[in-house]
Amino acid sequence: MLRLGYKASAEQFGPRKLLDFAITAEERGFDSVFVSDHFQPWRHSDGHAPFAFAWLAAVGERTRRVVLGTSVATPTFRYHPAIVAQAFGTLGSLYPDRMILGVGTGEHLNEGALGVEWPDNKERFARLREAVRLIKQLWTEQLVTFDGEYYHTRNATIYDRPDHPVPIYVGAGGPQVAKFAGRAGDGLICTSGKGMELYSDQLLPSFKAGAAESGRDAGALDKMIEVKVSYDTDRGRALEDTKIWAALALPAEDKAGIDDPREMERLARGVEDVAHRRWLVSDDPDEHVEQLRPYLELGFDHLVFHAPGDDQAHFLELYSSQILPRIRARWS
Repeated sequence: MLRLGYKASAEQFGPRKLLDFAITAEERGFDSVFVSDHFQPWRHSDGHAPFAFAWLAAVGERTRRVVLGTSVATPTFRYHPAIVAQAFGTLGSLYPDRMILGVGTGEHLNEGALGVEWPDNKERFARLREAVRLIKQLWTEQLVTFDGEYYHTRNATIYDRPDHPVPIYVGAGGPQVAKFAGRAGDGLICTSGKGMELYSDQLLPSFKAGAAESGRDAGALDKMIEVKVSYDTDRGRALEDTKIWAALALPAEDKAGIDDPREMERLARGVEDVAHRRWLVSDDPDEHVEQLRPYLELGFDHLVFHAPGDDQAHFLELYSSQILPRIRARWS
């Protein structure tokens, strides 16, 4: 089933504005709303970082249909996995069949502010695997005593949880984590603009292999991608809007160790002129659908659209009238 969602950019807008955008997204026919869960934004100037779990509860009360989730939360440093299990047990009880827990290995920018000594990729991935295992156990058992390498519980029970556990989607940027997403998760999350070979040759085949290892069909699991789109009737405006997210154009090794939004913002100024390369920029609906086509034809069945502009209400109106109907007519 094809689902088309809206990315609520918590780094760019405060909680009230973001809530209004989410309500509008449902009214405009989007199927889902996913929010980032960051302690700090990627830029200090005019930055925001509302608490995602509280915000999701507010959106749940003001909407009735859209699926809601994190893209992504890190259940390994700022939060003990048991606290994440409790939070989403509550959210899942309040809004049955509407919540998705998206998880990932995290970023130093968001964990370092709490004095976390940032480990290497191997340990971060090991922590994520253990955290997912504990969360699942807490959602299906009572009096859980868990002794892992990183996390521990003693006779822990999540007393409020839905009849059906909240789906867990795993954010993956490489084949190893994508395979884990297929093996242990209910869906995959990745982001666009990193070269089509990454998705076609690494992420999707690894996700499929992981699902097969667990005796499941990857075709029945959600394959979600956050698509970075700057779509406007004014092409110049669409190009200019991408500059606020210039940090995305920085090489991974340049931003991996940064834990200060001011430093990230300073570095990003040097790549503003190439920021648009990570985005699908267009002012023509047919051209834009062609830009999206490769992701749809690869098999991604849940596209969540992240727009960089300040006028999100305009984006939601434009996208819902010009782009969503074209996608649904061709691929639903």
